[in-house]
Amino acid sequence: MMELAPGETPWRHQVLQRFDRAAPQYVEHAGLQRAVAWRLAGLCRRRPLPRGRWLDLGAGTGMLADALETLHPGQSVGRLDGSEAMLARQRQRHDTQRWDLQQGLPPWPERPQVLASSFCLHWLDDPCLRLQQWYEALAPAGWLALALPVRGSFRQWHQAARAAGQSCTALPLPTATSLLEAVPARAVRHQSLHRFTTQARSMAALLRPMRRVGAGSTPVQPLGVRAWRQLGRHWPVPESDGRVRLTWMIQILLLQR
Repeated sequence: MMELAPGETPWRHQVLQRFDRAAPQYVEHAGLQRAVAWRLAGLCRRRPLPRGRWLDLGAGTGMLADALETLHPGQSVGRLDGSEAMLARQRQRHDTQRWDLQQGLPPWPERPQVLASSFCLHWLDDPCLRLQQWYEALAPAGWLALALPVRGSFRQWHQAARAAGQSCTALPLPTATSLLEAVPARAVRHQSLHRFTTQARSMAALLRPMRRVGAGSTPVQPLGVRAWRQLGRHWPVPESDGRVRLTWMIQILLLQR
């Protein structure tokens, strides 16, 4: 059994454990993560990113790193993640490093030209502080490419919890404004919010992909079976098709040092 690192909370330890267990089925169920990774990589292709040391922070199974390498032929992307099981699923493993980003960034012999990250920052303590640290770690004129869900996501989940008189156990997320305020305004080369909506025939089916990719952890006290049933009865359902939906708000940032 893995021991807790100094200063690590049981919930933070649980996050990595769940991603470890989800690794074998992650690619199959991570459709949203794949779509966002390719959108972020496509935006990077339109910018004059310098060649050199590129790193994917919280690389998981390598979706973003693979997309960046595909769209930038000849450029390799290093992959960092706290989950050994996720790193083992990488398409290429010659430049991977197991590293818990809760502990900051590892020491590098030279500053990276590009740091990229998708669906990672919101899992870390104080995302705004981590964003500042990542930005400051760049080489002069280096780029930070970032995508993550922000507050405003899971609107239907919050609505159902209020109607049912239950706590919303969705992961608390940073605001888009707070992330922008964490870095110099002059650094922002692109910022946008994208709405993605998933749908299914039931609440359980709607939330199942989150659990299957390891994203079911939350610091909020979990609900019991009865509370989940109440939540399901209050989940908003459009009259048109009877399917339930979950909306994500994804912030994309491109910053230059």
